[in-house]
Amino acid sequence: MKPRIIALYLPQFHPIPENDQWWGPGFTEWTNVVKARPLFKGHVQPKLPADLGFYDLRLPDTREEQAKLAKKAGIEGFCYYHYWFGGKQLLERPFNEVVASGKPDFPFCLCWANHSWSNKTWNRKSNLQANSMLMEQTYPGVEDDTAHFMSLLPAFKDPRYIKVDGKPIFFLYNAWEHAHVKEWITTWRKLSEDNGLPGLHLVAMSDSTLTFSKNPDGSRTRVIPNLESSAKLFQELLNMGFDAVNSFGRRRGEMLCNGKYQDLAKTILRKAGIPFKNTYDYAKTVKGFFAPEDKWENVYPTIMPNWDRSPRAASWDGIYTGATPDKFKQHIMQAFSLIKDKEPEHQIVILKSWNEWGEGNYVEPDQEFGHGWLDAVYKAINNK
Repeated sequence: MKPRIIALYLPQFHPIPENDQWWGPGFTEWTNVVKARPLFKGHVQPKLPADLGFYDLRLPDTREEQAKLAKKAGIEGFCYYHYWFGGKQLLERPFNEVVASGKPDFPFCLCWANHSWSNKTWNRKSNLQANSMLMEQTYPGVEDDTAHFMSLLPAFKDPRYIKVDGKPIFFLYNAWEHAHVKEWITTWRKLSEDNGLPGLHLVAMSDSTLTFSKNPDGSRTRVIPNLESSAKLFQELLNMGFDAVNSFGRRRGEMLCNGKYQDLAKTILRKAGIPFKNTYDYAKTVKGFFAPEDKWENVYPTIMPNWDRSPRAASWDGIYTGATPDKFKQHIMQAFSLIKDKEPEHQIVILKSWNEWGEGNYVEPDQEFGHGWLDAVYKAINNK
């Protein structure tokens, strides 16, 4: 059995009334992408699409073409970002149409992106005051948890839904921020059984190293990141009741690339609004992505083709340099070496991402490398 690559999928490629209000009429992810400009010599911006063009996800043909490209590359399925704010959904149309229409015939699953939307998420000007809350993530309790689950039940029962150990897989973007995560897990597990599902395979997404620890009262204490082991961090998540952890090594790789304390100092300066050049060599950084615990049976590592948030932030925000499809292939092969001894069902790697153009991590065809990113995935999977 070949490794199971599941690609994170951003649905923000169609206008919605809320984004029209906050960012201007017709806003989509492409709005920021085309505004991007080089910030230093050798910085390639804007990153522009090739085969699929500046697509609109309201069009079924676009979704079909994406699925064809992904399938040809050997990607198992898409993991759609899902936004639920106490009963209010955003950007739900593309996924809802995929479920309702039965097309494309391509596997999928969901990730609840449980973070608030604020004006500081993207530093480009909006129609609101700086640092204003756009949509706050709340956790009202069992009644809301139940409504949330029931809204997704048709998707969970869809034959295309990706399963692990026979159970639908569901990702939680930030378990540390969920106000009653253990109660949510208990409620959803019971609801899955009550509604004829064999259960759920719940996965906590997390950085493999953190600069804080969470206290019993919910407050946080700043700590020096542990780059030697993620065991304590991952075990905390598993103890919450999750079946597995999706490990994301970006910050770990960056600290190992530039030095832990130097990198932390740069982060403090950046948050204080002090501009400076903050770049990371791609090959050197991704070499340090993976923690020893990524070999655990119930830990799924993350791969990433590039990182460049300048289209969204319009600033030096940890831009990766020197990323190429060949280097990406080596990165994928390193991830595969970590999962090769796991049970076939658990040989899972999360691809960040299918189409995060505003963060520079996408594998869709572009004007710089053509199908290079997808070819890298195909070659790695087929050991070519």
